[in-house]
Amino acid sequence: MVFIHDTEMALRAAVDLVNTLPLGGDDDTLTTPAEYEAFLSRYPYSGTVSRTRQEREAVRGIRSRLRTLWDADRESAVPIVNAMLRDGEALPQLVIHDDYDWHVHASDDDAPLATRILVETAMAFVEVIRMDEYDRVLVCEADDCDGVLVDFSRNRSKRYCDTGNCGNRMNVIAYRARRARESR
Repeated sequence: MVFIHDTEMALRAAVDLVNTLPLGGDDDTLTTPAEYEAFLSRYPYSGTVSRTRQEREAVRGIRSRLRTLWDADRESAVPIVNAMLRDGEALPQLVIHDDYDWHVHASDDDAPLATRILVETAMAFVEVIRMDEYDRVLVCEADDCDGVLVDFSRNRSKRYCDTGNCGNRMNVIAYRARRARESR
């Protein structure tokens, strides 16, 4: 395991959230209550979750801010992370709940969900930066994709996001190119 459980889950949630809005702004996949509910069911945040339109819009509104972490390198990510922690009035505390052992929460359970997501993502990136693992924070290498990912593999081999079947698609393209070269 590269990161502890809560760090990995915050990173996975941030990846999924950022990937709901491609850079061009087309094909937003977090517009309906059903899409929002699906996101919340994959990432059950503790604390107050109202599932209102206002909350959904606030969560949608932080995606571009989170995306800046994938457009940064380790050094330039530090002020972004610090600003997220400061804006979320982060106050790290050890907590234990549900089936989870002791872990850190850095915002109040009654804080708006968008604020808690920003703070949890920032805390996860604190660990990425401290562990000098920022090279695992990637943008998809598929020619036609701008999705983001975090490489959790041991051998650092992940190159494609999970949003558009990019790995399979790029492998098919490479296979067809090899076959075309071989048939000449």
